[in-house]
Amino acid sequence: MLNKNIEKREKRKEYRFSTFVYILFCIFFSLSSQAQCAMCRASLESEGNTAKAAAVNDGIVYLMVIPYVLVGVVGVVVYKMYTKKSIPKE
Repeated sequence: MLNKNIEKREKRKEYRFSTFVYILFCIFFSLSSQAQCAMCRASLESEGNTAKAAAVNDGIVYLMVIPYVLVGVVGVVVYKMYTKKSIPKE
């Protein structure tokens, strides 16, 4: 029984480390995207103002990221609640 608990702890440590490495990889090696729709791009490029086009592009990316962050936070909370209930503390 004691060996199983030790094995579970080791697996959790490995999982946490691999998750941490994955998150760092995603943060530092992200690709820049061109997130404008065709009509927004056409109207902004016709004006010749590249700073305005870049600002619109950044705004679109910002609006796209918010739902993913919210889902991630909810996922972490559910995971913490599940692990707190299922694994007894010694």
